[in-house]
Formats: sequence, structure tokens, C-alpha cells
Amino acid sequence: MTTYETEVPVVADPDDRLSARVLRVLGKAPVQLLLMLVGLLWLAPTFGLLITSLLSPSDFSAEGWWQVFTEPGKLTWENYDAFFQNGALVDSLWTTVLVAVGGTILPIMIAALAGYAFAWLDFPGRDWLFILVIALLVVPLQMALIPMFKLYNTLGIFDTVLSLVLFHTAFGLPFAIFLLRNFFIGIPKDLMEAARIDGASEMRIFLRLILPLGLPAIASLAIFQFLWTWNDLLVSLTFGRETQPITVAIFTQLRQFGSNIELIAPAAFVSLTIPLAVFFAFQRYFVQGLLAGSVK
Repeated sequence: MTTYETEVPVVADPDDRLSARVLRVLGKAPVQLLLMLVGLLWLAPTFGLLITSLLSPSDFSAEGWWQVFTEPGKLTWENYDAFFQNGALVDSLWTTVLVAVGGTILPIMIAALAGYAFAWLDFPGRDWLFILVIALLVVPLQMALIPMFKLYNTLGIFDTVLSLVLFHTAFGLPFAIFLLRNFFIGIPKDLMEAARIDGASEMRIFLRLILPLGLPAIASLAIFQFLWTWNDLLVSLTFGRETQPITVAIFTQLRQFGSNIELIAPAAFVSLTIPLAVFFAFQRYFVQGLLAGSVK
């Protein structure tokens, strides 16, 4: 018996036609052009700062940074050589690194333990303590500057890296605990119960289960805390005299030598690039942390 195969005509999907693709691109073009324009306007000050840091003070004062488009030969690395040979500015940059790293790691460690306790451990007054943590979110930082100033003087830790790290830790903890607790409580309860049935201790559950699953939220929190600590000026001005982060060093240069642009510009650009590098290095985790819990 002979069988005949009939070819089924393939109907082109209207969405795959060239005209449909062109229409989709044209429909998105205005939004994309607007976003590109906003991005360029946002990057213009950063680009201007970069060019300013590569110009001599006389060239910058004469015509401004935009002269580089017509005379690119005026760019020089002498300003960065002067910056890295300035001991005070280099020490302030190293101080900023110590304060930012310490003020990021310490609150995350404490907040992760507290967030796990608030999410999965039953103890008396747990809900009231968590309400107190939420209430601390509205306490303004400026309110504690003078009391902490007196306390640091009494303890003998004023004008040290430790004092800045402890202050940033204290005021970063309420938000950190709030964020991590809300993330940890979204972890399926069955996983916790299975781990406890297998005989895992609470610390083992925290280290082997909670921390790996909570990595996106922890990375997002680390980026926020690092940026807040790195860019701080008010706390550093209050609790530092000899211990000066880069923001205070730049402020001091502006106050004492208003025309000292050959040091201010490279210092400001270096201070800008380091947190940007941290953000882009952890960008993948940052996006995951922002979207965590949005889809069930």
C-alpha cells in the first residue's frame, strides 16, 4: 500500500516578518533615544571631571575642559603623578578603604545573624524587638553626633578608624536587619524543617543554607552600605581630625586652596571610580537582590 505524504504549508508568523520587526524597532526608538540622551547628560559631569584631571591648571583656567576636543595634545598625567606623590591624599584614600570595608563587613555580619533570628527563631519579645528595629530607621543621623562625640572621647577612640566604622555600623544595622530579615523569611520553610530533621544545628543551617540562598540580598546590601560609607562627609568631619577619609581631604583642599585643581580633580575622580568599580563588579548580584521575592 502506497502512502503519500502531504507537506503542510508553513504559515509565516506575522511577528517574524521584516516589516513587523522594523515596526517594533521604530516603536521602541523614541524611548531608547530618550534613555541614551539621559545617560549622556548623566555622564557629562563625570567625563568633564576626567578631562579636567588630565589638564594643567593653566589650560583648564584659560578655556575649560571642552578644549580637549580641538586640542587633545594638552592631556597629561602629571596631575595623577602629583596626587599619588601627595602623602596626605594617599593616606586619606587608604583610610577611606579601611572605613568603607570595615563599615560594610561588620554590619552585614551582625545583620545576617539578627535577620536569621528574627525570621526563623522563636524567642520572647521577637516581634516587639523587630518593631524597635523598624522604628530606628527614622532616627536621624545628626541626632547622635554630639552624644557619640562625648562617648568616643570618654572611651578614648575619638579620631580613629574604629570610631568611624562603629558609627557607620550602628546606623547601618536597622536597614540591614530589616532587609535581610524580609529576604530570609521568604526562604521555603520546608528547607528549614528538612535540615532540622537531618540534625543540622542552627549555626550550620545559617552557614550552609541561609547564607548561600541569601547571597543576592547580602550583595545588594553590601553595595548600598559601601557607597554610603565611602561617600560620607558629615560623620568623617565630626569624628576625624588626623583620621581623614578622602571626602574630608578633598573638602580641606577646597577650603584651603580653592584653585588647587591639579590635586582636587584627580582625587575626586579616583574617589568616584572605586565605588563605581565595586558596583559593576557586583552588578549581577545587585539586580538579583532587587528582584528577589518579586516572582513566586
